[in-house]
Amino acid sequence: MTNTTRTTTTTTATATATATTDELAISATGLRKAYGDKTVLDGIDIQVPTGTVFSLLGPNGAGKTTAVKILSTLIGADAGQLHVGGHDLAVAPQAVRAAIGVTGQFSAVDGLITGEENMFLMADLHHLSKQEGRRTAAELLERFDLAEAAKKPASTYSGGMKRRLDLAMTLVGDPRIIFLDEPTTGLDPRSRHTMWGIIRDLVAGGVTVFLTTQYLDEADELADRIAVLHDGTIAAQGTAEELKRIVPGGHVRLRFTDPAAYQSAAVALREATRDDEALTLQIPSDGSQRELRAVLDWLDAAGVEADELTVHTPDLDDVFFALTTPNATPNTTPNATATASQADQANQPKESVR
Repeated sequence: MTNTTRTTTTTTATATATATTDELAISATGLRKAYGDKTVLDGIDIQVPTGTVFSLLGPNGAGKTTAVKILSTLIGADAGQLHVGGHDLAVAPQAVRAAIGVTGQFSAVDGLITGEENMFLMADLHHLSKQEGRRTAAELLERFDLAEAAKKPASTYSGGMKRRLDLAMTLVGDPRIIFLDEPTTGLDPRSRHTMWGIIRDLVAGGVTVFLTTQYLDEADELADRIAVLHDGTIAAQGTAEELKRIVPGGHVRLRFTDPAAYQSAAVALREATRDDEALTLQIPSDGSQRELRAVLDWLDAAGVEADELTVHTPDLDDVFFALTTPNATPNTTPNATATASQADQANQPKESVR
């Protein structure tokens, strides 16, 4: 393991699937942690099936890194039943350490030595033979596109190269569970996408990834399940699509160029919000094919045609702000999103949200 660091009502998007400890790579029940009189984690429950990506989201200071440190045995919990890799953290922390890898917020790369020497150092820490260590280092450096820079001082590496080297060092011990604590913070878009590809490849090989990130699009792209941590509790968890359905704000937007057609449509669609200056109507909708077809039928009955129809569905930004804003009460009604295929079936374009 790369040993580097860095009171609300819970709303669940869907019940976490029941699974035995053997089926789960990570299981935490009633996890609590406080620093003095400040409770950071207030009895949270987390279940991560083997071979999946689980993403923990939350505002800065919400306790994401604390959760990672506890589950990776870097610090102790105050309470909770915790299992990682089939091992009880309270009974077999050494077995947990042997099963996991950790890439923290801050790089563990030593800039004074070469990338290759950083890899050799990790191989020594994992008690690999010299031959095995060199073979593993060479394979990982090649896999992470670092072979050409292997003999250069790590201090000369770009930010993206350092993060790739950091993750490569984590993989020297062949962990089946990896904790990635904000692994792409500070990277440019190209480097972020490169890292995403690496994470996908790891999961395709059966590795389980516990990911914390400040980039909501990253969680949307990578995570099989997402939990939002707020005020020490899990405010909601589920798939990205399940979470998006608990937030209100979905709507269909109709734009007209003919004022007469706009007025006729406004009469036919009385529940629509009007913008007389822009000649647009906004109708609350979950974006389903049924609701889109109903809007089109109303327009047909009125004998008018919109010049443009777009569908807005909530994204993870909407979910995050709804769940972490004081006094926010997200709508728990399901079916709050539309898919691209649903919009296509209605023969109308789907709005590109943000």
